[in-house]
Amino acid sequence: MSVFRLGVLGNAEHREMAEVLERVLRSADELGADVALGEATARLAREELGVQGVARLEDAWEGLDVLLTLGGDGTLLSGARRAGPRDVPVVGCNLGRLGFMTAGPSESLERMLGRLVAGEYEIEERLALDVTVVRSGSQPGPPGYYALNDVVVHKSGFARLITLRLWSEGEEIAQYSADGIIVSTPTGSTAYSLSAGGPVLVPTLDALVATPISPHTLAVRPVVIPADGRVTIEVCPHSAETIVTVDGQVGSDLEVGDRVEAGRSERPVRLIRFPDHSFFSVLRRKLRWGDVRPRDR
Repeated sequence: MSVFRLGVLGNAEHREMAEVLERVLRSADELGADVALGEATARLAREELGVQGVARLEDAWEGLDVLLTLGGDGTLLSGARRAGPRDVPVVGCNLGRLGFMTAGPSESLERMLGRLVAGEYEIEERLALDVTVVRSGSQPGPPGYYALNDVVVHKSGFARLITLRLWSEGEEIAQYSADGIIVSTPTGSTAYSLSAGGPVLVPTLDALVATPISPHTLAVRPVVIPADGRVTIEVCPHSAETIVTVDGQVGSDLEVGDRVEAGRSERPVRLIRFPDHSFFSVLRRKLRWGDVRPRDR
């Protein structure tokens, strides 16, 4: 029987991280699992826990069974961008406030690890995006990006509108005067897109949603488009100080005439879900849907 191999990425700045990491290492040892640590968690293990000789995650991707992220949704997104292209399933243990995409809180960490080693989980494939910046001039664009949540083209600097043109599969949808446009996957529909007025998409839905940010024209509304089509956002004239941000964590500056192209990645993110942790149960709990006190009688 092969040994279960667990990769661990964590937010080393979190005040509980040393304690949680110690629990992970102890539980993995009891379960007979091998552990590989990301750079930040490995340093924490050495300096605060006195643990030496733990395998490096950078050397252990091949053959890894699961990547465990310790933190909030941001930590899971960072892990997903690394694990998704490598076809490694990802599961998150929530140490943050919301933890919408994580599979459980730190209180259930040992139970989560036991279920992972026992294979008591399901894998849900989540649509991811390959994102490319095409420069209008001779300068090369940045390396491509991989996104689980969204790609956002938006203004920076002073509070002024920018003008963006949006296409899907070569057909122009509209020209927007707004603070920006969010192109979101179903997974990301409950993140920035939702706060900007976009709809909630079931994560397994094969679609994208383009949500304008504070559009100048109130008639402009989010639009749901097929996931198979390539989406293009062009920066139009009079749009100074524009940037593109991917999953809220990486990105680059844009100039007038630059285009941001996003399309379905051939490598979806394989997100681990436990049978008692459904999408709608998370919606009810995290967004407090249906949280209405009964009328006093």
